[in-house]
Amino acid sequence: MPDSDLVDSKTLRVAVVGPCSSGKSTLTTALKAAGYEARHPAQEHSYVANMWQRVTQPDLLIFLDVDYANARARRPHIDGGPQRLVQQHHLLRHARKHCDFYLDTSGLTVEEVRTAVLTFLADL
Repeated sequence: MPDSDLVDSKTLRVAVVGPCSSGKSTLTTALKAAGYEARHPAQEHSYVANMWQRVTQPDLLIFLDVDYANARARRPHIDGGPQRLVQQHHLLRHARKHCDFYLDTSGLTVEEVRTAVLTFLADL
């Protein structure tokens, strides 16, 4: 959790990680539009377990997840099979362990994801 001195939420540096098709880019765009400093390091592609910390040095880490069926539905043209998602979860295990907020986006709309994350941030 962030230090209590950082809870002027608009000054928080937020990193968004998760497997491909979990909604990272869409959420990061929404967070920026809401005035947050938000980035999504490509942690799902890095073998450096704490790259998310090194690249973004975030105050908060948000982990978006997705199941294989929903990832496939969102991006039918990109498919490495279920094993690709398993590999990405393996590469993301450090971030998952250290995240401040976890959200499985499977079956959620863009607006539901945005609302859940913005509510979390507002409640800090």
